[in-house]
Amino acid sequence: MYHLIVFLPLVGFLIAGLITLLGSKAHIPAPPDGHGIGDAGHDAHAAPSHAPHAAPGGHGVAHAFAGHPAPHGTGHDAHGHDAHGHDDHHDAAPGSRAAELVTTSLLVLAAVLSWVAFITVGFGDAGKETIDIANWFTSGTLSVEWSLRIDTLTVVMLIVVNTVSALVHVYSMGYMAHDPHRPRFFAYLSLFTFAMLMLVTSDNLVQMFFGWEGVGLASYLLIGFWFQKPSANAAAIKAFVVNRVGDFGFALGIFGLFVVTGSVSFDVIFAAAPSLGEQSMNFLGQEVNAVTVICLLLFMGAMGKSAQFLLHTWLPDAMEGPTPVSALIHAATMVTAGVFMVARLSPLFEQAPAALAFVTFIGATTAFFAATIGCTQFDIKRVIAYSTCSQLGYMFAALGVGAYSIAIFHLFTHAFFKALLFLAAGSVIHSVDGEQDMRKMGGLRKHIPWTFWTMLIGGLALTGFPFTAGYYSKDAIIEATYAGHNMFAGYAFWLTTIAALLTAFYTWRQIFMTFFGKPRASAEVMKHVHESPWVMVVPLLVLACGALFAGMVFHDPFMGHGYEHFWKGALYLGEENHILHEMHESPGWVPWAATVAMAIGALLAYYCYMLRKDVPGRLAEEHWLIYNFIYHKWYFDELYDFLFVRPAKWIGRFLWKKGDGWLIDGFGPDGVSARVIDVTNRVVKLQTGYLYHYAFVMLIGVAALITWAMFAGGGVH
Repeated sequence: MYHLIVFLPLVGFLIAGLITLLGSKAHIPAPPDGHGIGDAGHDAHAAPSHAPHAAPGGHGVAHAFAGHPAPHGTGHDAHGHDAHGHDDHHDAAPGSRAAELVTTSLLVLAAVLSWVAFITVGFGDAGKETIDIANWFTSGTLSVEWSLRIDTLTVVMLIVVNTVSALVHVYSMGYMAHDPHRPRFFAYLSLFTFAMLMLVTSDNLVQMFFGWEGVGLASYLLIGFWFQKPSANAAAIKAFVVNRVGDFGFALGIFGLFVVTGSVSFDVIFAAAPSLGEQSMNFLGQEVNAVTVICLLLFMGAMGKSAQFLLHTWLPDAMEGPTPVSALIHAATMVTAGVFMVARLSPLFEQAPAALAFVTFIGATTAFFAATIGCTQFDIKRVIAYSTCSQLGYMFAALGVGAYSIAIFHLFTHAFFKALLFLAAGSVIHSVDGEQDMRKMGGLRKHIPWTFWTMLIGGLALTGFPFTAGYYSKDAIIEATYAGHNMFAGYAFWLTTIAALLTAFYTWRQIFMTFFGKPRASAEVMKHVHESPWVMVVPLLVLACGALFAGMVFHDPFMGHGYEHFWKGALYLGEENHILHEMHESPGWVPWAATVAMAIGALLAYYCYMLRKDVPGRLAEEHWLIYNFIYHKWYFDELYDFLFVRPAKWIGRFLWKKGDGWLIDGFGPDGVSARVIDVTNRVVKLQTGYLYHYAFVMLIGVAALITWAMFAGGGVH
């Protein structure tokens, strides 16, 4: 069964990839002027959504912050309609229908089998199981097996990855219905899923690294799916490069573990973990605690993959990919890899309290910082993207205080409501002719009721509304940080509580701007507003059920009375780690902190965007310095551009022009060839075509020959 779960997506990728290659010879007309790449391109931005140019003093800020339309044309997707509103779609690549049906069917089957595995392992008596596939390679003392590690943590990730991926595949059959390159798209989706499955089923760090890099490759291909768009290419490259920074640390951590344990196998590493706490190693010329440095290096990889503070800049730009890609990246693959990795290596991190404190600090900082940015964005997908960044911060804050099961529980519930929010946002975009700027929406509630109610459910779960999925998992994280003992636990409690308020504010701000009030779109757009087809609505309804009931149903197994029987040792808690008990001994006001913060945020959003719509603009104008700082994402992109991008481009250009062009080519092949040409240009001037010139040269030659014969040749005898 597990072979099928893991390798069915790979089979789908190979079939869809073969269809793509066989159909690539067919002529597919290019879209006019290079615009509208893809699907009648629901997400093919003509230009990014711009905020008003806020000059000192805040001029122009109020108008946009209050939710008025931006200038026409910004943030608009080429939706595949001509000037008269008729479809302007391209012919599909050969085999498109077959590719989507095969890949989707295989993913649905894998999802069903994943739920069977989840029930069998999580609620049955089966313990950890290792399924050997093959010996991958052996080099000296390093032997790496290709095998599947099956335990509760694995099967939880299997249902998250395969369920969301299957629903995204189904949804994409409607959303990408008019994209001429559907076989390639569905092949990439299946490759993405397979890479994530290899990561979560890995039994050693090398196999995990294979899946780790595989999801990085697939994300690059999908973010840049509409590769004719310069912005999509730039976003794909940015994601790839930023992740390489984190992956460098992850690779060093793997090397360090092999040095101190002599193995990359999880069982060997976990057995050796207790003895590593007192072991030292030489790192950068200094004697340091081995397990602390190794855990920090491993977490550096998680920071990149899971878009944590300092290595987060790639995640918002990933919105350049089609909306189903965003749902898959943000809910089930890629960004969850870092959280899973830290949870999987809990026996190691439990021996490194300093590293866990750093994890807590980064997680709490990310939760707060990303939530502030979400309050100022106008692109409907970017708001949700920063929400993902913030919620991942919550997960790492929980991991940092040792509440591993709560972090995985939030990962589990988050997958449902975050996939729901992204796919619902895609349904909104689909209905308004590809528009993504919320300032050009409004009044859509009655036009697209299924989308409205499902997005409302997703928003309620995200904010932690009582008895939704997020209420059980996110509130538990806030309680755990209060009960935590490391130096940043209190810091994490207050920042995650404030982030809960901000989360409610930007979530309700998004709902109010999108669905309520008077329509701000043009009359032509409003005339064509329509609900999405059922192939897109059904996945929304399924995910809405998960967003409503997943927390209620699975609360006890994940973190309650059924904890030990459910996890069966898949997550490790040290002898001094009693966080699951201590969090229930907190003062009575602590469990209410998140709910009160959520209510305050919702009321503020209602006041600002329903009752007094002038307030946001006025506040932004009065506090334009703070507003610009937050709107421009704390200026991280500008800072990194100044510190890294520009110097790297200058060095590259210098080496190109001076090193390669002037030095190597100038004094190498180009220099030699230039001198040969100079000489031959001078020699050919002797070929004048005049007989007397040739006779004169012959006379000079004879004279020179006689002279040489007389003096150099020893004289005439």
